[in-house]
Amino acid sequence: MKILILCTGNSCRSQMAQGFLQTFDRDLTVYSAGTNASGEVNPLAIKVMQELDIDISKHTSDPVEQYLNEEWDYVITVCDDAKELCPVFSGNVKHRLHLGFEDPFLLNGSDEYVISEFRRIRDEIKAAFWQFYMNNIK
Repeated sequence: MKILILCTGNSCRSQMAQGFLQTFDRDLTVYSAGTNASGEVNPLAIKVMQELDIDISKHTSDPVEQYLNEEWDYVITVCDDAKELCPVFSGNVKHRLHLGFEDPFLLNGSDEYVISEFRRIRDEIKAAFWQFYMNNIK
């Protein structure tokens, strides 16, 4: 099963979702990309995933254009902007799905507040992708 997860910057939400799916099932082929890729994974996303013993520090932030000609079982958008800007894939996409989450990168406040929100959004992503996995893949 081959899955592509899309968001705008490909630095937080899509990276966390990719990390979760890869740990749920090592046989899945999971990539993530951005409609406007930032070029790096957000350090706080790496940190909150490490708290769950999931290492996304070696992930890369990739532009969606490099995946447009491939075949996918699922293309999943995790933000409204990516859903609206999702390009047309010339490869075969069996299923498109949207699971939207707030962008933790845009949050302001104290360090404690921001990290707590990263954790909250991480946990929402984990729950939603576990449900997706159990209902569609397992």
